[in-house]
Amino acid sequence: MKRGTADLPLHYGTVPPWLAERMSLLGGAIAEAIIIEYGRPALLQRLSDPFWFQSLGCVLGMDWHSSGITTSVMNALRKAINCRSEELGVYICGGRGKFSRETPNQLLEVANKTGLNGNELVRHSKLAAKVDNTAVQDGFQLYLHTFIVTKEGDWSVIQQGMNPNERMARRYHWLSSSLRSFMEEPHTSVCGRNQGLILNLTDKLAAPTKEGIVELTKESPDKLMREVSIILPNHHEVKAEDVNLKRLGAALILAHETNVSDMESLLLLEGVGPRTLQSLTLVSEVIHGTPSRFSDPARFSFAHGGKDGHPFPVPTSVYDETIEVFDKAIRQARLGEKEKSDALKNLSKISQEMEKSYTPSNYFDDWVQHERDTSYKYGGKTVFGNAKKPQKKEDKGKGGIQLSLWD
Repeated sequence: MKRGTADLPLHYGTVPPWLAERMSLLGGAIAEAIIIEYGRPALLQRLSDPFWFQSLGCVLGMDWHSSGITTSVMNALRKAINCRSEELGVYICGGRGKFSRETPNQLLEVANKTGLNGNELVRHSKLAAKVDNTAVQDGFQLYLHTFIVTKEGDWSVIQQGMNPNERMARRYHWLSSSLRSFMEEPHTSVCGRNQGLILNLTDKLAAPTKEGIVELTKESPDKLMREVSIILPNHHEVKAEDVNLKRLGAALILAHETNVSDMESLLLLEGVGPRTLQSLTLVSEVIHGTPSRFSDPARFSFAHGGKDGHPFPVPTSVYDETIEVFDKAIRQARLGEKEKSDALKNLSKISQEMEKSYTPSNYFDDWVQHERDTSYKYGGKTVFGNAKKPQKKEDKGKGGIQLSLWD
């Protein structure tokens, strides 16, 4: 079992409607593409991986490091998937606050439609919540519980707790296929800052505690929380140290310095501009990348920015074109025509090949500024309003900044 910690600073507020709608459309397309290509269990496995989940939130344009990613991503997926649950074979139950208490009834409804054992699903839902709220006493009180189940009965749980005194959140991930016992290391991952000594009755080292109420907190914190670690800082801006520059640079080179029409494998994407190709490459990796590729979730914010303006405003016209391209590819894939979806899959493969021989430059901050300066061209938006054209634009020379970035 993987277990670990990550910083998730508490952010309040709501997702603006213009972003929420796009998150739902693209999130639904990503989920369906994974189901078509790899199957429903693969979607659950990805949702149970905190690195992938954070990367998904970034590629959808949410604040790259905040606790709000959990609620907003699950809301977007619920809206996109539940209206087509019978077709996709996936159901998302529960939610935040009062909606979490509706989970048992929703699971019984799913059971009536699918023939699954509803009482067993309800029991699993309640046990997962009890474990994270009671058996693991780490100072975080659950306020969000979502239960994702497939028509085959496989499930994943994503829930989040809050510690208002520390202004931090902790996200808990579960996956049924990895679960051996609810009371012994059940999580795929626990995401949140290490708060020091805690009472964790699910640790395998706590067997004597469960049997004899022996004090568990004498154990080292590293034994309680180990293997997976996501450290998400409090600073809002995306800094160079937050991303793998080798991976990001390769994706940007592919998008901005390669003539797509010259590559036979990408001919079906002809007509797509460099900026959209940048987004498509990062979305492609979210769908097709291996787990080791998500160690720097902030990198995926370079697909569609963030609603708070970091690393740059959300380019709505690029976002819409990305949705359109994936929507067409999925429609064709349903009909057995996979050429376009294969072309999109090749984007992540080609980027990884280019990465092998790429040496990062020192122009990260210049690239971020370039994205901000040109954001107005792509319908850039933040929660504060529309992106404005810079009053003064520095002359970057022939070819623009993107050609000088990768010396």
